[in-house]
Amino acid sequence: MIIRTEFPYGTTHEDVRIPMRDGTELYARIWRPVTDEPVPALLEYLPYRLTDWTAPRDWQRHPWYAGHGYASVRVDVRGHGNSGGDPGDEYDAQELADGVAVVEWLAAQPWCTGSVGMFGISWGGFNSLQIAALAPEPLKAVVTVCSTDDRFDNDVHYMGGSLLAVDMHAWAATMLAFASRPPDPLYAGEGWRDQWLSRLGAVEPLVHTWLSHQTRDAYWRHGSVCEDYGAIGAAVLAVGGWHDPYRDTVLRLVAALPADRVRGLIGPWSHQYPDRGLPPGPAIGFLQETLRWWDHWLKGKDTGVMSEPLLRSWISESHPPATSYATLPGRWVGDPSWPSPNVDPVTYAFQGAPVVVASPQHTGLDAGRFFPFGNDADLPPDQREEDAKSACFEFPVGDGSGPVEILGRPVVRLRLRMDVPYGQVVARLCDVAPDGSSTLVTRGALNLSARQGRDKAVPWPVGSYEDVVFELNGIGHSFPPGHRIRVALSSAYWPWIWPRAGSEHGWTLDPAGSAVELPIRDPSSGSDPILFEAPEQSEPLGVSYPATLDAPRPERLVVRDVARGVWRLEVDPRYGGTRVYPDGLEFSEDALEIYEIQEADPLSARTHSTWTVRLHRPELAWDVSVVTRSEITCDEGGFLTSNEVVCREGNEVLFHRTWERRLPRAAV
Repeated sequence: MIIRTEFPYGTTHEDVRIPMRDGTELYARIWRPVTDEPVPALLEYLPYRLTDWTAPRDWQRHPWYAGHGYASVRVDVRGHGNSGGDPGDEYDAQELADGVAVVEWLAAQPWCTGSVGMFGISWGGFNSLQIAALAPEPLKAVVTVCSTDDRFDNDVHYMGGSLLAVDMHAWAATMLAFASRPPDPLYAGEGWRDQWLSRLGAVEPLVHTWLSHQTRDAYWRHGSVCEDYGAIGAAVLAVGGWHDPYRDTVLRLVAALPADRVRGLIGPWSHQYPDRGLPPGPAIGFLQETLRWWDHWLKGKDTGVMSEPLLRSWISESHPPATSYATLPGRWVGDPSWPSPNVDPVTYAFQGAPVVVASPQHTGLDAGRFFPFGNDADLPPDQREEDAKSACFEFPVGDGSGPVEILGRPVVRLRLRMDVPYGQVVARLCDVAPDGSSTLVTRGALNLSARQGRDKAVPWPVGSYEDVVFELNGIGHSFPPGHRIRVALSSAYWPWIWPRAGSEHGWTLDPAGSAVELPIRDPSSGSDPILFEAPEQSEPLGVSYPATLDAPRPERLVVRDVARGVWRLEVDPRYGGTRVYPDGLEFSEDALEIYEIQEADPLSARTHSTWTVRLHRPELAWDVSVVTRSEITCDEGGFLTSNEVVCREGNEVLFHRTWERRLPRAAV
């Protein structure tokens, strides 16, 4: 990592409040180059608190852009951080309308040329695309990183039409804690307490809404730009990582948008900006790469960025299973269009007699983290235990014929029979080495009641065979000669997929009507070498992370109660821990997620999350805390959710509320 302290421009920054049409003011931090000439503006728009939570990351990139001739702007979403107003749902109409207003406000400033770009990772990548689909005139280009175009089938809520227990719950619990945090009196002023109480009165656990929409209805279509790619008026640089759950968005965007307004980039990365150097690498000079994009679209410079292949992808070489890799082996390849002329679908047919697949309910405990962040226990370990609970079909990679290289989304075609009306199927594609170790390559899931479309729930005709087809997540991977390609099929995948009553009976697979279709890329198909500069960032903020007396918990701990047949997964998400900021803020947070299931009972599934956040300013005698608890259990007819928020100022309880809801199971 190269830390830059000198740039073509000197820089300055200031905090301002941007007025919205209803009088609400959004809190913003603006870094600008020292120049008398107007410059384009770049916007990152998030609910994650620019004065503390994202401040270390913000200082890595916003001053860097300012030093290269851009006004780089970080804005907190309404109801979060030090912005006014109350929190709402993610990507709701108010958030997007505010985003359009911010774009137009920036364009109208005397220091701005009138051209604006938006960028962001995850939430900021989502709303960059969504605001681009509203087509405000000043918005000329976006860089969307680890984001989605499909809020129902490629987000944290549902996967293949199945409820995502692992992140439907965890993210709802996280956002309950995040939305309950107070404004900071150093920036919000004396009215911070009244503002906090107003927010707390408006907070509603998002899980209530998400569980009320179990098929792809109008709620999920809102903000899903795949509904109308033609509405996107800005040029789009779509970026993802093979270890991020949103990477398929890159493949869809480069296929759907006009080739003269889109480029795609997929590396080996987790859910992180590609310059941060977090596992798995290699990291790239991402800020320099985006500068080429901004200079082309916002300044009219010929940077050669549109001469790059439409899609640049990392092809991983085979590697032994591990929960973290500092750097993965592999190479960059370029494809001129997508679907690529260098990729051909090749079918591998299953063989054998019909087989009953009734996986134990704890199958999936070795799935790894849904959102890898570059931590030590993020990625899936050796898959042999999971494979033993699945039906497996293998295909040798022939010696002497070279590797089998895949790029894109494998397709699974299965002929199944069920003796119950509901169930799910999970397919994993694994790379099996000669020593028997099994490395997860990619996977996919299908809620069998969603087999005719995600917008409806159709019970299975009991006792009948049907053919189903679904895609696995995209991947770039090379299987070497002497290895085996394994397809592992299971009827359970906890805690990723929430099970349904009757799913313990599984289903019968007829191999004679089943196959996997792999997107085989010709390893000899070439392009000009794809090269990136070394990663660089601006000087860090200077946050300190003091040691504490508490021993660190394991990131992922699996506990088995042998007598009861109960399995429990405990996850420490490790978002940040305790840190002290240069402005004097002492910030600490602790979170623990628990996923529990009885190996033979799908209705025993339980998720639980606890968050504790403390913010302390000794110089202001300000000491506040937020504690949240969230839980989901189920029975045959519904989900039972429980949520609690307790907020204190010093030792005084300032706010305490609990919610208990029962939400019917309509489709999952």
